Amino acid sequence: MESKIILLVEDNADDELLTIKALEKAKIKNKIVVARDGAEALEYLSVSEPLPNVVLLDLKLPKVDGHEVLKQIRASKRTALLPVVILTSSREERDLHMGYASGANSYIVKPVDLIQFTNAVQHLSLYWLLLNENSSQ
Repeated sequence: MESKIILLVEDNADDELLTIKALEKAKIKNKIVVARDGAEALEYLSVSEPLPNVVLLDLKLPKVDGHEVLKQIRASKRTALLPVVILTSSREERDLHMGYASGANSYIVKPVDLIQFTNAVQHLSLYWLLLNENSSQ
């Protein structure tokens, strides 16, 4: 059985490290691929085999913002069914509505507190990697 892959799209090095540490603390041993801007994420998704099992997508990204990345993921037949979890610091109502309207599977605001953040990442990983049946493969 192939290991499940997480695509983390995050431009902030501190948030990237926190997310990876939270996954490690949750004993998530899956391969983590990091894209540091929206263009890099879209390039990875256009050529990767297999596709990741879940995308953790920040919204405030250089080159191509997270909303546009999500729209392009949903517009491509190859990635249209790929689970995408928006993991962002934005509490803006506009971002929340746009995220779901563009096809996000979930919208999670990054907690400021390290323990809360670790718990949030642990729960989302367990759900999307262990419980969820993925039809995008």
